[in-house]
Amino acid sequence: MAKPIPRIGSRRNGRIGSRKSARRIPKGVIHVQASFNNTIVTVTDVRGRVVSWSSAGTCGFRGTRRGTPFAAQTAAGNAIRTVVD
Repeated sequence: MAKPIPRIGSRRNGRIGSRKSARRIPKGVIHVQASFNNTIVTVTDVRGRVVSWSSAGTCGFRGTRRGTPFAAQTAAGNAIRTVVD
């Protein structure tokens, strides 16, 4: 019989789920990188550390629809919603 492969570091360190701690930031900076093909929205704190990000591709837009203003608006709303919640 084959031996089962032991799992190394699985659930022994107590981290199940998200590794990120919920950081409360009073101020933030929103960076928008728009191109013809996609739009990436990044929310950072004042020091420049990334808190949340979203893009039109992760919101479900495919192909040429990723470069539209509506896709950028949806990506920005998605990135901000994750910070506020």
